[in-house]
Amino acid sequence: MSPVTAHTARTPTATDVRAAAERIAPYARRTPILRAEVDGRPLTLKLEHLQRTGAFKLRGALNALLGGAPAQRVITASGGNHGLGVATAARLLGIGATVYVPETVPRAKAAALAATGAEIVRVGEGYAEAARVASARAEHEGVRYLHAFDDPLIVAGQGTIGLEIAADAPECDTVAVAVGGGGLVAGVLLGAGGRRVVGAEPRGCASLHAALAAGRPVTGPVDSVAASALGAPALGRVPFEVLSGRPAESALVDDGEITRAQDRLWEEFKIATEPAAAVPFAAWLAGRVPGANPCLVVCGANTGWHRDG
Repeated sequence: MSPVTAHTARTPTATDVRAAAERIAPYARRTPILRAEVDGRPLTLKLEHLQRTGAFKLRGALNALLGGAPAQRVITASGGNHGLGVATAARLLGIGATVYVPETVPRAKAAALAATGAEIVRVGEGYAEAARVASARAEHEGVRYLHAFDDPLIVAGQGTIGLEIAADAPECDTVAVAVGGGGLVAGVLLGAGGRRVVGAEPRGCASLHAALAAGRPVTGPVDSVAASALGAPALGRVPFEVLSGRPAESALVDDGEITRAQDRLWEEFKIATEPAAAVPFAAWLAGRVPGANPCLVVCGANTGWHRDG
C-alpha cells in the first residue's frame, strides 16, 4: 500500500499561511516579540522558543493534521523537534502518532518525546536514515507519513511566524531564521509581507546555500553542533519551489560562532537555546544579517538544563 500524505504538487502561498493561522490559533501560542539593543545596534527577537513543545515545529504539525485528509494515525521522522511537534499535535487532536528518531537524538528531546505518549522508534545515526525507515513503514502499513519540511501544509504552518512578525513588529525590515530542510525559511518568506528574509545556516549543514548555488536541492554534508535540528542533507523540494519565486539569502556561520551566540543569548537575555536557535543571532553578531531593524527568530530551546545550586 502507498503511504497517505498531505503532500500535493501545489506550491503553498501567502493565502495558505493565512488559512494556517486560523486553523492553529486554538492550539498554538502567539509567541511574543522582544525589542532590544546589543552592541549598540537595534534588533528584535521573535521568542518562538516559548511555543508549546519549546519549538516552532508545532505550528506546521498542527496545520498538516488539521488541513490534510482525516487520519487516525500518522508516522513521521525527526531529529527531535518536528517529532515532538507532531506527537503533541496528534495528542491534542486525538490522533495516534509514531515518531522515528536517530539514535543520536539529544536526551532532552528524547525525554520530551516520551512524555507525549507517542510510539518512539530509534534507528540510525541521523535524520536521513530515520526518515527512510519511517517512510517505508508508512508505505507498508498504508498510514499517512508526515514529512518534517517537504510538505505544503508544513511550510504554510511554519509561515505563521512570519505573519505574526509582520503584524506585531511592522518596523522590522528583515527576518532571519535558521535553516535545515527549508520549511521555516520558505514559510516565513510567504508570511512576512515582502520583508527581506535571511536563512542562517551552519557551514557544515548548508542546504539552502548549496541549493541556491546549484539552482536545485542538492545533497550535502551534515556536520555541525546544530545538526540535531538542522541536519537535513538537502533542502526540500516544496521549500525550494517557494524560494525559487523570490529567493531568501543565505548567511553562513561556523560552530564557534554558534556556541558563542548561545552564550550571548544567555548573557544578554537569559535565554537558554539549543544550538540551532542561536544560528540567526550568530549571523547577526557577525554582521551577516542586513537591514536597519532585523527580527531574529529564536526557534527552539529543547536542550538540557542544569541548576548550579
